[in-house]
Amino acid sequence: MNNEALIDSFSNFKYEKKIDQVSLIAIIEESIRSVLKKKYDSSKNYDIIVNPEQGDLEIWRNRKVVKDGELKNINKEIELSKARKIETDFEVGEEVSEKVELQSLGRRSILTLKQNLLSKINEYDNTNTYNKFQKKIGEIINAEVYHVLPKQIIMKDEEQNELVLPKQEQIPTDFFRKGDPIRGLLKKVEWKDSKPFAIMTRKDEKFLEELFKLEIPEVSDGLITIKKIARIPGEKAKIAVESYDHRVDPVGACVGMKGSRIHPIVRELKNENIDVINYTSNIQLYITRSLNPAKVSMMDINEDKKYVNVYVKLEEISKAIGKGGQNIRLASQLTGYKINIFRESSYDDDVELTEFSDEIEPQIINKFSLAGLNTAKAILHSNKHDLMIQTKLKEEIITNVVNILKKEFEEENNKNIYK
Repeated sequence: MNNEALIDSFSNFKYEKKIDQVSLIAIIEESIRSVLKKKYDSSKNYDIIVNPEQGDLEIWRNRKVVKDGELKNINKEIELSKARKIETDFEVGEEVSEKVELQSLGRRSILTLKQNLLSKINEYDNTNTYNKFQKKIGEIINAEVYHVLPKQIIMKDEEQNELVLPKQEQIPTDFFRKGDPIRGLLKKVEWKDSKPFAIMTRKDEKFLEELFKLEIPEVSDGLITIKKIARIPGEKAKIAVESYDHRVDPVGACVGMKGSRIHPIVRELKNENIDVINYTSNIQLYITRSLNPAKVSMMDINEDKKYVNVYVKLEEISKAIGKGGQNIRLASQLTGYKINIFRESSYDDDVELTEFSDEIEPQIINKFSLAGLNTAKAILHSNKHDLMIQTKLKEEIITNVVNILKKEFEEENNKNIYK
């Protein structure tokens, strides 16, 4: 292989791997110097000129002229008689530059050079791809299904880079065939077998947020802010939104006329039911909205321990809990509060637990108080098992306390509906 043939063969990588010219020149020069150093122990006395555009490669070896018989390093020195065969007027101490052809390095060196070039170009390409993916983490990627495997889907983006959608990152109802278009959020990129390994997700809450940014201009423009997302992929999601401009209705803008804006997102998520609610810093109102479509009658909030007892009418209980407990679970995730649902009772007036100090021992009252149970109603609306855990009191003591309190209220309304 001659110099020009080497350049021709590797200049193609500039286009195939999209390597810039400066990087390609550096890779070729570094690879050649590596081979020279291996063959001659040094490459410092070589000038390498690379021009991929013109297909030029020149290697020049610079050696110092020494007297005949005083040659110590054949790579860095040349005897006077040999130097004068190149130019008749060379003198001892001058520097001689000779053009080196690749063939003179030998077959093994040329093979090593080709392997080095391929390795470095692939390394450059992989590093470049890794860096591109790193910059796109958290963004939605459009790709095409390349191969469907039991535990993952292999995809290719517009630049033919491979991405992976693991089974655990797929929506349970996802179904794709080879060639199908697919969208997902780039979750992370790792190195695997010296190659970048891009991992996608369609289950992450961030995927839903980015879909809102794509479909709803007010969100992408920052007029509407997404405050919190709670999601059961493929089933149901709740998303709290807020607008700093009073002229913009955040819920209306996100849903669109007759659902025109939310429907494409629902379809992308395989008919996932999405509730959009107005965010508010008013905790009671926020919890009420999060339990939509159920109508809340009243609630007791314990902000320190982050739980709330919510009371609803009998016909609203199933709505508040939702299918398989989905509604209450998502409301809890959205608000950050553990929510307990109770049937609305006739306990219109509550009584402080301390009012029963003549019948209940002070240390027992104190244990209820430490558990955040300061009133008769709070205890009567709680499950006996939960009371034992919260107070660390024995079952017979709990039963006795409950019986004392029941005397003040109607026993038929003491049931805890959601446990």
